[in-house]
Amino acid sequence: MVAPPPAAPSVYRTRAYRTRQRLLFALAGLGLVLLGYLIGRWQDTPAPAAANALPSAVPSSGPVSPVPTTSEAPTPTVYQTLQAESASAAEGIEPQDTEDEGGGKNVGWIAGGDALRFDNIEFGEVPATKLDVRVASDAEDGRMEIRLDSPTAEPVGTLRVTKTGGWQNWRTDEVSLTPVTGTHTVYFTFARDDDGEFLNINWFLFVH
Repeated sequence: MVAPPPAAPSVYRTRAYRTRQRLLFALAGLGLVLLGYLIGRWQDTPAPAAANALPSAVPSSGPVSPVPTTSEAPTPTVYQTLQAESASAAEGIEPQDTEDEGGGKNVGWIAGGDALRFDNIEFGEVPATKLDVRVASDAEDGRMEIRLDSPTAEPVGTLRVTKTGGWQNWRTDEVSLTPVTGTHTVYFTFARDDDGEFLNINWFLFVH
């Protein structure tokens, strides 16, 4: 008995096989193109800097900047009490024994037009801003003006005189000053609308 001849391959199956092959080749080519593109992008990306890079152990050869220093604040001058009777010069004013605490002398019979002068008073770099004055008066009105370097200079402070209760009843008054530094001749000038005496002074003390 003769065997039947083999069946001829299906035309449909042959075409399907070729179609699959072409599709696989196309996908493989597309994959190669994509892989090449990704490799190119990776090569073009700069390497990130190390976040925790250790400092170089090699010292810099450039100049070393000096460490800035802070300047120290100037030291305030310790002012000495100026006894009124020890002025470098006085005009129209006379000393007298005082009944103020500590004893000694004060200057009295001060009237308009009188003056006291103190030479070479060192205020220093930290300004004086106040003046304490030990005063006694049994009169109202009148004023004492503080001037620097000339008896006619613009006053840096003014004391308005009021009664203390008697010519030997003493009180410390405070005068605000335009801040004063450096070294100056200090003038205390006195003014009143009439010629009457209106003030006794024991001492002066400048204050920061």
